[in-house]
Amino acid sequence: MSHAATPGGGRVQRRLAAVLAADVVGFSRLMGINETRTLRDLIEVRRTIFSPIVADNRGRVVKLMGDGALVEFSSVVDAVNAAVEIQKALTARNGDCRWSAGLNSGLA
Repeated sequence: MSHAATPGGGRVQRRLAAVLAADVVGFSRLMGINETRTLRDLIEVRRTIFSPIVADNRGRVVKLMGDGALVEFSSVVDAVNAAVEIQKALTARNGDCRWSAGLNSGLA
C-alpha cells in the first residue's frame, strides 16, 4: 500500500490491483445472427463459468456492461489464473460465446 496527498491536504490510501477487462468476441455479429440465443448464451456463461471462476480466484466484479466486464483482483496471479481458467472452460464448452481479455496492474 502507498499513500498520496490530495489537493485538500488529506491522504488517499492506494493499493496494488490487477484489473481484468473482458468482452465477447464478435458480439454484434452474433446478435445480428440470433439475438435470443446470443443473450441466452451470455447469461449462461456468466452464471456457470465467468462468475464462479472469478469468485474462486478472489476477484470482484466491478462492472458489467452489455457483453463486457471489469473485474478487480488483489493479485496479478489470481487475475491471470482466472483469465486462463475462463478461456479453458469456454473452449471446452465449444459454443459461439468466446471472450477476449486484457489484464492491467497498478496502484488503485
